[in-house]
Amino acid sequence: MTLDTADTALFTFAKPTDLILEIPPTEDAQKFSPIATCYQTYINQLCLSAILPWLQEDFSPQAQPAFNTAALPSIWEFVNGCAIRIANKRLILIPSEAIDISELRVPQEWIDIPSWVGDYYLAVQVEPDAGWVRIWGYSTHEKITTVASYQPSDRTYSLDASQIFSDISSLAVVQRLCPEEPTKSPLPLLPTLPQQQAENLIARLSNLNVITPRLAIPFKLWGALIEHGGWRYKLYQRRLGLPEQWSILEWLQKGVSQIPQQLGWVTLEMQTSMALARSSEQIPPQTVLSRHLLIAGQAYELRIIPQGDAQQRIWRFELQNATVGVSIPGGFKLRLLSEDLQPFPNNEDTATTAVEKLFVEVALEPGEGLVWEIEPVPDNYDQEILRF
Repeated sequence: MTLDTADTALFTFAKPTDLILEIPPTEDAQKFSPIATCYQTYINQLCLSAILPWLQEDFSPQAQPAFNTAALPSIWEFVNGCAIRIANKRLILIPSEAIDISELRVPQEWIDIPSWVGDYYLAVQVEPDAGWVRIWGYSTHEKITTVASYQPSDRTYSLDASQIFSDISSLAVVQRLCPEEPTKSPLPLLPTLPQQQAENLIARLSNLNVITPRLAIPFKLWGALIEHGGWRYKLYQRRLGLPEQWSILEWLQKGVSQIPQQLGWVTLEMQTSMALARSSEQIPPQTVLSRHLLIAGQAYELRIIPQGDAQQRIWRFELQNATVGVSIPGGFKLRLLSEDLQPFPNNEDTATTAVEKLFVEVALEPGEGLVWEIEPVPDNYDQEILRF
């Protein structure tokens, strides 16, 4: 919540244009690797917990993290900052405990990874012991890319406080009166990493002797590696010493593992058409995997269903509306890609008109990985490598 007038009067250091918000009670920081990133995560959690309710109240009730909250630890393990989505705009929160607020320093990932960039970047001072955060200014991606100085030593863009919009209240006015104001600079795409190169990089960076992975390899390689959600998860799990989380066969046999479960995957028992025809007592229900998604404001369900004999290793991906009897609109696409995001024959189904379901069937080799995609893009979408 915003601190009241009596409270803010105590902040003699603050400018009238600063916004000071109370940090609500939060849970302890989650488990992270035994290096300095744990505290970075804690600061980001405090920042998000204080600012998100304010954005939901003053900007839009639909304001939410651009990444699934269960995915945030895999980002904060490596990079400071958090993206918030409000309608078609993205705000990037950049928290810092520094008392000196003479500049805003933004990690390069939030500026130069195409799918991560924001429209607006909020400078946030966090005071954990006193229980408050202070938003002291903001800037746009366009201004940062054209005016800020780049610091190669820590791969940050530095913008002097004099070049930052200091009145945070003006952000809401700009959004309301000038919604089409240009905020982003065009960016080149990062290179596509071959799978073997990605595996080599993950093996190298998962060594805890590499204290700061984001600085250990050239930025284009690093950006391409962590922009791929599946590879970022893999590196994150390796550095924490976690077991494989994404084995579909294990999910079907033992239940969905922790991280995918937090992202929304569950198992379902489904009667097959053959079982219904011959009596459900003769053929047991089939276990399938299901994940609920929000796409363009509507709820959908993605299912993964084993097909035929287990030796054939055929899998069916199905997308349907979560409401019985409601169709998928024309223009939707369900697509499967290889682990390194390459297409293959018959990997896509498109709804040219409204349809009941979209589906793709694929035969896979043991241990092969797949990434699913849907257009329009689901809320909080991040690539996942499903291992079969």
